[in-house]
Amino acid sequence: MLELRSGDSANRLDLTDYWADFEDRFWRTTGPGFWKLERQQTFKEPTDEGWRAFAAGRWEESLQLLQGRRAEFAEYYRRIKDSGFATRRVRIVDEPLTPYLQWELHVLRLRHEYGGLTRVVDAAAIAPAEKKGVLPELYTLGTEVMYEAIYDADGVLTAARRWLDPQLAARCQAFIESLYRDGEPLDEFFARAVAPLKPPRLTAR
Repeated sequence: MLELRSGDSANRLDLTDYWADFEDRFWRTTGPGFWKLERQQTFKEPTDEGWRAFAAGRWEESLQLLQGRRAEFAEYYRRIKDSGFATRRVRIVDEPLTPYLQWELHVLRLRHEYGGLTRVVDAAAIAPAEKKGVLPELYTLGTEVMYEAIYDADGVLTAARRWLDPQLAARCQAFIESLYRDGEPLDEFFARAVAPLKPPRLTAR
């Protein structure tokens, strides 16, 4: 894969500084737009009400809460379009799906519906890029900035690294875009591999 730590050194941002920085830069995105690579198969999102319902085993409630976010997503992606850029996401998937990923794909399907387009890539397809380790969670805003999300052992977001290296951002963006071109549109993957599934069974920890 890409030598992420080449070029300019990254700045490590705590969550407060990261969210402020990202929010400011996101709405000024230009060029190729926002590109995101998601690799981990399990996360924890304790600030998300739908995730909390899912994690507590209340599957139907978690999906109902998600449906209640339609107006929020519609407004969010309308604002993105009006700002003159688009968002694209590559979701790497191992099968069988983890319970978390089964839930997240429902979220991504709704985002996909409103304009946050996602394509799914099988983990086997990226094996050549992972000879030195699992790909990180990356996202680029235009070709000006790149972030890497940092998670703790439980999959909770704890910090982020930020690079202000246009050449590095452009190289990573091109890599994510190449995966996207070869990926399966999320709506097609969802209909084939997610919709037929029964609610996931969570294992207590």
